[in-house]
Amino acid sequence: MSIFATKSIEQIEAEQIGRGEGALKRVLGPTQLVMLGVGAIIGTGIFVLTGQAAAAHAGPAIVLSMVLAGVASVLAALCYSEFAASVPVAGSAYTYAYATLGEFIAWVIGWDLILEYALGAATVAVGWSGNFVTLLRQLGVSFPAALSGAPGTSVVMTAGVAETAVFNVPAVAITVAVTALLIIGVRESASVNAVIVVLKIALLLIVIGAGAMFIDPANWHPFIPPNTGTFGEYGWSGVLRGAGVIFFAYIGFDAVSTSAQEARNPQRDMPRGILGSLAICTVLFVLVSGVMVGIAPYQRMLNEPAPLVVAIDAAATRAAGTPWQHPMEIVKVLITVGALAALSSVMVVMMLAQPRIFLAMSRDGLLPAWAGRVHPRFKTPHISTIVTGIAVALAAGLTPIGTLGSLVSIGTLMAFVIVSIGIIVLRRTRPDLPRPFRMPLVPLLPSLSALVALALMLGLPRATWERLVIWMALGLGVYFVYGYRRSRLRIADRRLQIAD
Repeated sequence: MSIFATKSIEQIEAEQIGRGEGALKRVLGPTQLVMLGVGAIIGTGIFVLTGQAAAAHAGPAIVLSMVLAGVASVLAALCYSEFAASVPVAGSAYTYAYATLGEFIAWVIGWDLILEYALGAATVAVGWSGNFVTLLRQLGVSFPAALSGAPGTSVVMTAGVAETAVFNVPAVAITVAVTALLIIGVRESASVNAVIVVLKIALLLIVIGAGAMFIDPANWHPFIPPNTGTFGEYGWSGVLRGAGVIFFAYIGFDAVSTSAQEARNPQRDMPRGILGSLAICTVLFVLVSGVMVGIAPYQRMLNEPAPLVVAIDAAATRAAGTPWQHPMEIVKVLITVGALAALSSVMVVMMLAQPRIFLAMSRDGLLPAWAGRVHPRFKTPHISTIVTGIAVALAAGLTPIGTLGSLVSIGTLMAFVIVSIGIIVLRRTRPDLPRPFRMPLVPLLPSLSALVALALMLGLPRATWERLVIWMALGLGVYFVYGYRRSRLRIADRRLQIAD
């Protein structure tokens, strides 16, 4: 049997939508799905990486980078919506690839999604740590620099003295807490996430409203700083690279599709959850990024773990001696507290998604059986959730946020390319498949989606590509050593050949 053998949609649904101990609870409605999407999207991208992308790549034109990344996300979201409505099972892009492009491509994308969800959660954990240390500093408490960053990271203390970190303890602590919550149950996780989502939307509206009063238009000029002579350092190439880096801000809407097997009415509600959450966040992101670089010079955002706090701090300084002085001081603390809550909800959704990818791969025989076990009481994939938590904690404790963010972006963009191609293939191979949601203008829009995602990948640094190649080479080794021989599709085919 070819490594590109596919499974029919009907077979995938029959295998995954089971009953008994291995079944997942269908407890999520449309509002909860939108909340899950918003919970995953509004996080490290806007609270941490936006400032870094502006300072190192795009300058004030980070607004254009946001728009470009948003366009790529909308195109991919349309593809995900059709798949999620037509194939309402766990596994997201992995399952879609198995149904359209074959087992080998499915494995590649499943392995690739570890970069998005597990390393994505680790990136968020590092961002959470930076905001936590900032909050303690605002409250007059000093956290040990050696325990607040990845090994070799330079951490600036309150007195302005830089110290070298050896391990990121707060990042590990929040990872352990989120892992425990996810083991208890998806309904509880979704409820906690919904409360936090309301808080962080309110927070971003406060940033937009309060910050807009203290914008200095001079900070927007030049809007596109001249290129330094190096690709990706300002100019239009900087806008492109900024979009690739800040693309991390939009990651999350596709995590909604991993919960299709826990949605009450997936055919109707999955597209609503995916597209609704993305629409809300795109508008907020463009406004927030524009206000942020309007309040404070973009150069001040370089290597800042909490750039929105830097912007509001500049606004508070400008408000000194006015009736807004004290309210802006309060807003500064609220921003930091809200960022901690926001980042926590992102971790919940990303660490909710990763075990469900493992579950789908395990049920296909490509991963060991433990990855597909569901807790008899909580009805969650508890073992794979614990394994995910351990991996996220190690990555968060030992890796700088810049390295993690770029890897997550390139991994997600690669998934988007494959999903976009998969829509075109599925339309040709299964024109009869019921499609409660249909992506318009096929094959034009899916092709455009793949090309835009590929262009953003090409804008990322060479080192990120090298890490991707190493990661995928490791994944191929695992597939041919274990997955190829244990594949249930392949085993079933061998049995049929023996019977014949």
